[in-house]
Order: sequence, then structure tokens, then C-alpha cells
Amino acid sequence: MQNTFSPDDRITLAHGAGGRKTSELIHDIFAKYFKGPRVATDDAAVVPVIGSPIAMTTDGFIVSPWRFPGGNIGKLSICGTVNDLACMGATPRFLTCAFQIEEGFPIADLDVIVASMAETCAKAHVDICAGDTKVAGKGQVDGLFITTTGIGEILPGIETSGKYAKPGDDILVSGDIGRHGAAILLARGDYGIDADITSDCAPLSEPILHMLRATGYHFKDVHTIRDATRGGVGTVLHEIASDSHVGIEINEPDIPVDPAVAGLTGLLGLSPLYLACEGRVVIICRPNVTEDIFRALQQHEDTKGIKRIGTVTDSHAGHVMLKTEIGTEVLLPEPTGELLPRIC
Repeated sequence: MQNTFSPDDRITLAHGAGGRKTSELIHDIFAKYFKGPRVATDDAAVVPVIGSPIAMTTDGFIVSPWRFPGGNIGKLSICGTVNDLACMGATPRFLTCAFQIEEGFPIADLDVIVASMAETCAKAHVDICAGDTKVAGKGQVDGLFITTTGIGEILPGIETSGKYAKPGDDILVSGDIGRHGAAILLARGDYGIDADITSDCAPLSEPILHMLRATGYHFKDVHTIRDATRGGVGTVLHEIASDSHVGIEINEPDIPVDPAVAGLTGLLGLSPLYLACEGRVVIICRPNVTEDIFRALQQHEDTKGIKRIGTVTDSHAGHVMLKTEIGTEVLLPEPTGELLPRIC
């Protein structure tokens, strides 16, 4: 479909007023990329009733800057929602999306964002079926915000939760950690540091569902799957320790960190454990399915770096213990404050 906007065209308040400009925006941008058979042209989408239990999630995305190495706010909005569903053992089926766009936002940039959303949906095999667009006055929104809602169909027999971790469980992470937070930090240009760091932003529904099936449907042995977004792996582990009333021990030498991320965090005095990921999950499972999980996830590009990083224990309940490279044990502090605002 030919673009009817020029590279210099920008969003105006008229684009959100419901008249001809709104119709043009829908036709020129959204309808061009969102073409699924269930896309609503009326007031609501009509979708088939799902027979099994469903997972449903809603998330907002206000990342700054909107474009970063490895992705943009559009890709991020799909990955975040799809991954939340997959962590509950659900096959993502339908998404909705709402845009809050600041007056003056370049339409060419909106085109890039929506194209990225469509590309990521195709990779995750999920359809956007409904949406909404609002235009805010100058200064009321910082560029563009996106809110997405997702519905997924849970695999029969699956029940995962941060409350289900048990002593003796293995703790796995699906790849190197902290890259999204580090990529956003560098993209802001506040430190004048040049490093080759790309966000790990990726949809993980396919590898996670493959992993679950690869356990031979011993679903009760996969206790927890959590994506390590805001607050990173460290925050997720604290939440699980608290929710399950267990202790967690992790081994610092086993924690996978990209050398560039390690260099950046070392320079700035940060911990990769508390930097956001957008394509990594923490998995807590019985040891008898660990090998199956490794074998399954290593077949997928975005999860081939899976590592075992620790164990769930019945001591120091509610706390996370870090075994350092020199053999000492220290309690991993709970995160406080806001390390990197607007990373998702």
C-alpha cells in the first residue's frame, strides 16, 4: 500500500478528532499493517470462544527513547505482552492495542513503530484484533505511549506461579541478563559511553511452549516461569522467595552476563542483576526436567544461552543469597528506588 503521507508530516490534534484525518491515519498506518482476519472494523472485535482456561494481561509501554538498539516501543509492546502470557503456559491468541500520541509526533516514525509491531506479531503467531488511538496536546505525552492487552489459551494441565517454588528446585535463566536496561541507558546518551550493546527484546512464546511440551507434559515439575523485565533477575528472585516463602541461592560465576554489559555496569557501579531484560525468563523447576528444558531452549536463537544459576532452599526464607566468585556468601539486597526510569 502506497504511503499518502510525506516524511515531514506530523500528528495533529485533528488526527484524534474522529474525522477525515483520523480515517486517513487508520488507513495509512494501522490498516496497512494490521490485517488479520479478526481485525475489528466495528466497535469491537468478534473472536472465537476459547474452550480451555485463558490467561489475560494488560501492559503499558512508555520507554524513552522510543527507538533503541535491538528494537523500539512497538516491538517491545508486543514482546512484553506475549511473554507475560507465555510465562503462564498460554499460547497467545489475540491482542488489542491503544496508542496515546503527542501532537507533533512524526507520522513516519509512527509508521516504523506499527510496522515493527506487525512483524513481531507474525513472529509470535498472534493477531492484533482491535485498538484505539488518542492524540494528546503538546507536552501532555512524551512522544508516544502504547497500551496492549493480550489473551492466551493455557495448555491443559499447566499451572505456574511465583508461589510454587519448592526447596530443591533448580533456578534457570534463559540467557545473558541486563542487556535491555544497558541498551536503554546507552541510547539516552547521558554518559558519553560507546559500547556495542543490543537489547534482548524478543517474543518468547514459541520457545517457552516448546519447552513445556518437551518436559513430557510433566507440567507439575515446572513451578515458576517469570520474565525478568523491570528490576531484572534480582528483583524477580526476591519476589519469588517472598511469594513462596523459600530461600534462594545463586552462584555469581554461573550468572550469564555479556562482556560489554559487564564492562558498562562495572564502570558505572551497577549490578546486571537489577537491569531489565525484555527477552529473558527465570524458570524454577524440579531437577528431573532440567535437562529436557535445556535441550528444548537451546534449539531457539533467543534462549540458546540458558544457564542454571542456583537452587531453591529451605533456609533464609524470603531472602536471596549470592555466592560470590571468591566463595563468600552475601545476602542480595532488595532493590530500592528507580535505577533506570522508563525502560519499558
